[in-house]
Amino acid sequence: MRWLVRSALAIVVAASTAFVGYSVSADEHAAASNPALGPGLVTVDVGIHYSQFSFSTLRVRTGTLVRFLVHNDDPIHHEFIVGDASVHARHAHGSEATHPPVPGEVSVAPNDIGETFYRFDRPGRFLFACHLPGHLAYGMKGWVVVEA
Repeated sequence: MRWLVRSALAIVVAASTAFVGYSVSADEHAAASNPALGPGLVTVDVGIHYSQFSFSTLRVRTGTLVRFLVHNDDPIHHEFIVGDASVHARHAHGSEATHPPVPGEVSVAPNDIGETFYRFDRPGRFLFACHLPGHLAYGMKGWVVVEA
């Protein structure tokens, strides 16, 4: 009987993951030898504490839509910008106090949570960073590595 219950539970978990995507924290992602996530919908929790992101590298497969939930545990504003070089060139001066709902861009108030989505459709390395004055120089950046 236990085998039947365990099997049914495994099928339910597998089916729900296939249909609604899955969520992973940066710690879980790092602990699992940093496997590439996706494809499909994936939710990734991004922590910010002491003006640092909770991880520096995220690996995904081509065709992955990432829902970034950005948890700002600092008493100051931050932003999370992910994209190619042209996206970061536009933000290099950190002159925008807030960001409208644009894929891959979110402003996060102190002790708040922001959300943005970004689809990774081609292999490569994509920078994520906070471009508010001094934050990038302090080290608020990382990479999303997209595998074919």
